[in-house]
Amino acid sequence: MQLGADRVVLSTVTSEMDLAKGKFDLIIDTVPYVHDLNPYLSTLKASGTLVLVGYLGPLEPTLNTAQMVVGRKAISGSLIGGIAETQEMLDFCGKNNIVSEIEIIKMQDINEAYERMLKSDVRYRFVIDLASLKD
Repeated sequence: MQLGADRVVLSTVTSEMDLAKGKFDLIIDTVPYVHDLNPYLSTLKASGTLVLVGYLGPLEPTLNTAQMVVGRKAISGSLIGGIAETQEMLDFCGKNNIVSEIEIIKMQDINEAYERMLKSDVRYRFVIDLASLKD
């Protein structure tokens, strides 16, 4: 909520997912590892789209296409944009005061940061302080 959300749905809570059924036009999935997309399809409205921008690889478990066909739902994928698209996004964020949550680390702590990443102990993004290269 502190990041500007009007509502939060915990996908691990069945009752919350049930209340979210048919509510979303668009879901942008940024999860970088294999996960079940089937529960999220039910939260899309008719003609809604789930866009994958995180995970690159085979989907597991198997995708149940019934709700896609019946509900005209789609799954799409996208890589990051080029320089022009990135600049457009940065300009939009600057104009609308959209900022990121980050944790700044020193280059000397990169191995510890990597270990934390493997343990999913990173709340947002790591940013390396290049000034620490002088140390």
